[in-house]
Amino acid sequence: MSQTALNKPDILLPPTQDELPYDDGIPMETQRHKDQMEVLINALVPWLEQREDGYIGGNMFVYFSIEQVRNQDYRGPDFFAVLGVPKGERKSWVVWQEGKAPDVIIELLSPSTADRDKNEKKSIYQNQMRASEYFWFDPFNPEDWEGFLLEGGVYQPIAINEGGQRISRALELALVRWQGSFRGVEATWLRWATLEGELLLLPEERAEAAELRAENAELRAENADRARQETIPRLLGMGLTLEQVAEALGLTVEEVRSSSKSDNNRA
Repeated sequence: MSQTALNKPDILLPPTQDELPYDDGIPMETQRHKDQMEVLINALVPWLEQREDGYIGGNMFVYFSIEQVRNQDYRGPDFFAVLGVPKGERKSWVVWQEGKAPDVIIELLSPSTADRDKNEKKSIYQNQMRASEYFWFDPFNPEDWEGFLLEGGVYQPIAINEGGQRISRALELALVRWQGSFRGVEATWLRWATLEGELLLLPEERAEAAELRAENAELRAENADRARQETIPRLLGMGLTLEQVAEALGLTVEEVRSSSKSDNNRA
């Protein structure tokens, strides 16, 4: 009985992020939109660093179906976050490769995109991508801000609570409208905050806070040194020994002796 070699059937696998387009050449709408996207992303970077998993992206394609690829119907949310996935760089987010859709999506509205973001994209994020939460925000009209939570396969509105927050259950964080200056632009920005209302600081704010802490520590050290210089002579004048003064102030005997010599020299 002769044996015939059987050819292995060709199996077409879905494309990966390395095989899919990741740039359509279309820039962000305005500088304000770009800055707002960075406000949302950059504040979450330190928060994400404290986790063992997760990914944050913005203005990059999210692929959720082969049909979408065939139609070249690319979707690029302005912001999205995914938990429970390995950290690392991505060219685009490919749902079938990663194993899950984004947990949170935020679109930044503009006159040219608002209708599509509020209707067509909302329907896609709900019915096809099934993102757990969807928010939209207009950087030039902060009152146009909404949020939705996927419950029973349908987006339900996320109301603003008494603290002016819309809560993201997925991230266990809050979104708030914050009036302030970012990169010289005074405006109302959409910011991340803790559930207690404390803003997640941007890199610029973290650097400024660290500088202020260093300045305050230096001032405290200078004040402590000045107080020590005033206290040591007074205690010695009361008849306390070097050892007793050192014990009272938590210093070494040599530090007390050196300080008293300095005072004598100034006198």
